[in-house]
Amino acid sequence: MFDTSNDRIGGAILIEDEFLRDGLQNEKRVFSVEEKRAFLADIEAAGATRIQVGSFVHPDYVPQMANTDALCAAMPRREGVIYTALVLNQSGLDRALAVGLTHLSISASASETHSMKNTNRTVAEGRARISPVIEKALNSGVTVRAGIQSALGCGFEGKISPAVVMDMAREFSNMGVSEINIADTAGLANPRQVYEMCIALRAVVAPHVALSLHLHDTRGLGLANMLAGLQAGVRIFDAAMGGLGGCPFIPKATGNIATEDAAFLCGEMGYETGINWDALRAPVQRAEALLGRTLPARVSHVPAPPWVHMSEAAQ
Repeated sequence: MFDTSNDRIGGAILIEDEFLRDGLQNEKRVFSVEEKRAFLADIEAAGATRIQVGSFVHPDYVPQMANTDALCAAMPRREGVIYTALVLNQSGLDRALAVGLTHLSISASASETHSMKNTNRTVAEGRARISPVIEKALNSGVTVRAGIQSALGCGFEGKISPAVVMDMAREFSNMGVSEINIADTAGLANPRQVYEMCIALRAVVAPHVALSLHLHDTRGLGLANMLAGLQAGVRIFDAAMGGLGGCPFIPKATGNIATEDAAFLCGEMGYETGINWDALRAPVQRAEALLGRTLPARVSHVPAPPWVHMSEAAQ
């Protein structure tokens, strides 16, 4: 058993929905701007207050994200909702600034093999290249979340040295980012590992820098890893409606934790997310019809527990 003294049952949890980015980036079907706008409206209506709408990457490598600029230009922006995107280089940042995004996730990998496959750079080269991107974003008034990909394991190399992750996190913290995102890109993490990593990271980054977790459910441990993060004091988690997602550069790195499952878990434990998990049933069904398969989320496919009234779920 791991120590739960850091856990504070109750309080607010931020779930960033990434259906439009991580969810769609590995799909063969390319969604139009109008289709993405419709799903964005559903996710907003369900109560998500931070939504990752896409990534500014080269369309030849990730064609599903080619219309991110057009989506940002066309989407209405609801008060109280933070619209964010993934940026990996200077040109991506310039595109994000051009469409007026004021919150960005800028990340690099802790795995040599993943870094080479994802960006054709070593970890050291990736870190050196991303630092001026973060600095320019901060100087442009952007709120930056610095991400560490493959921080909890690599689909090619296996275990990643925690020292590498700590060093990257310390560097990002010193640069002045507001949040550091720890990504289980290949879905290899276990709850004890997540807990211990989060506790160790909390000791090396500035107190005002938030920690967040990006968890994949590839091996069925996604929600267990989320619970470990909660017990370690993490209050920000990435998820994707329907449990859709996967990295195009890691074989079978499928499935984010589902937004509705994460919100249900939090609600049952007394945490507030502001997300009506039941409202995501219909858009999940629409996504399944468009993709021609059942998505892995749980609560979208089963009745609500008998002690949960739909009027309560909608609050």
